[in-house]
Amino acid sequence: MTVLQLERQGSLTRATLNRPDKTNALDAELVEACHAAINQAATDGTRLLVFGANGKNFSAGFDFTRFEEASVGELLWRFVRIEQLLQALYHAPFATAAFAHGRNFGAGADLFIACDARIATAEASFRMPGLLFGLQLGTRRLVARIGAEPARVMLGEATTVGGQATLPAQFATHIAPTAEWSALEQQLLASASTLEAAAAERLRRAARPDTRTEDLADLVASVTDGDVKERIRRYRQRT
Repeated sequence: MTVLQLERQGSLTRATLNRPDKTNALDAELVEACHAAINQAATDGTRLLVFGANGKNFSAGFDFTRFEEASVGELLWRFVRIEQLLQALYHAPFATAAFAHGRNFGAGADLFIACDARIATAEASFRMPGLLFGLQLGTRRLVARIGAEPARVMLGEATTVGGQATLPAQFATHIAPTAEWSALEQQLLASASTLEAAAAERLRRAARPDTRTEDLADLVASVTDGDVKERIRRYRQRT
């Protein structure tokens, strides 16, 4: 089974998460497939890269399957590759969008928030519980999207947002049923194609603070501060 389905239509590329039996959790294979898709889009004339998902939800985040068997080094590497994926998406030289439904958690919600346009159904929900086991992932990106105080509350209290409540904080940019997604996608593509590609890339670089070094350092420090496997174990026992 292909864990990431790719479809190209002119300057539009669709990347569909395809692990529906695993709630599209981000295992190593899917993360690397997403990296490859972003790298390819940067060289093939893509003006809009759209992430969606098959199954009942967009993504349940980090795949904890058999985490007990992994070394701390292996877990660190997997978290680093997810952070690098989110950075590549956030700083991509083309426009990005995510279409989400269902219940979404952790790195899956981070994947959503890393995109420029964020479309969710009214029933979709998002929760970022990483700090409950001490993991700091994507904090500055969330602050840039929704503001410092809403981000502090969402991360510090592991609150769930969904429906129209995602709009005031700009967690989602649009609330729309799936029947309207195709039309929204075409509107986003037209907007992304307004400027020449080089001008659009320069604008994106100028308008987006680059905190990749700090973000990666925070992530590594949070993983290596004490026994991360024990922290994950306690967190999973509570949920």
